[in-house]
Amino acid sequence: MKKQSVYGYMRVSTREQNEERQRIALREAGVPEEHIYMDKMSGSSFERPQYKKLLRRLDERSVLYIKSIDRLGRNYIDLNEQWRIITKEKRADIVVIDMPVLDTRREKNLMGTFISDIVLTLLSYIAENERVNIRQRQAEGIAAAKARGVRFGRPPVPMPDNFQEQHLAWREGRISIGEAAEACHMRPKTFYGKAVRREKACLERYTF
Repeated sequence: MKKQSVYGYMRVSTREQNEERQRIALREAGVPEEHIYMDKMSGSSFERPQYKKLLRRLDERSVLYIKSIDRLGRNYIDLNEQWRIITKEKRADIVVIDMPVLDTRREKNLMGTFISDIVLTLLSYIAENERVNIRQRQAEGIAAAKARGVRFGRPPVPMPDNFQEQHLAWREGRISIGEAAEACHMRPKTFYGKAVRREKACLERYTF
């Protein structure tokens, strides 16, 4: 019987920096460093370059280690489908380090498969539900911040020191809007928009 090839998969989101806990867990499980694949992407999709590269290498002599089920993915339907592809089509084994019951090397009979499938379904549902809850909390937080007057996006670019002078010269017809915009290092459309807003603000200030 040929020896199994051992692989590991890691995933961190674009906002996460610390991947060491996953790497340490994979090393302790016996995964060679050169067989560890990592994507720094969201878990909502399986369109990940390193995961696809890993998938191509898996076969019936492979065992894939992941630290926790949400490192593989968070989308309920896609996660179950990828588990099916790995275990049924590729016929590789999967070991979820943080959940020993999800070890397809154990109890390769109908009852063992049945239990693993139930646990996987439950955990993948929890993973997706948490993703939905995170999005909802983020949306609620943004709405609450906006209600308090917090502004999002880029801070406004300060007005050039010569804007008032160029604005007046343009309005008096002494220069074109293109010349005024160039003197302020702006595009004509940007210059015009700022000029109109400035005029509107002045009008409102002196209207009683």
